[in-house]
Amino acid sequence: MILSRRTALVGGLSLALARPAGAAESFRVRDLWNKDMSFSGLARRLDGERVEAQGYMAPPLKAESTFFVLTNRPMSVCPFCETEAEWPDDIMAVHTRRVFDVIPYNVPCTATGTLSLGTETEAETGFVSRARIIEARVSRG
Repeated sequence: MILSRRTALVGGLSLALARPAGAAESFRVRDLWNKDMSFSGLARRLDGERVEAQGYMAPPLKAESTFFVLTNRPMSVCPFCETEAEWPDDIMAVHTRRVFDVIPYNVPCTATGTLSLGTETEAETGFVSRARIIEARVSRG
């Protein structure tokens, strides 16, 4: 079979754009939710998969923690500490392997780990989450 130049170019481009095996799929926190706050098709497809979520680190509850909340927009106030704080619906818990360095609330960050969906209550804090990244690594940007 003889390949045309167009077929070869399209095939080569498809290979170049494909994610390498085991690579994390990237998304923003808001991409996990439909307007009615049910999980999106993307969220259901990625449940249990390696992901890379971009957002902002909400101020952690305590220093030297292995848990924080990733938000879609910067949050300067810890909602657990302020009764009047408006806590967004499009958030997710992030559990790191080790104690992490806090990233300022207005600096974008990326959490890479395994996406886990379903309602869970954090034993230590009582925080209820519907989506979380576990065994995460966190970086700026």
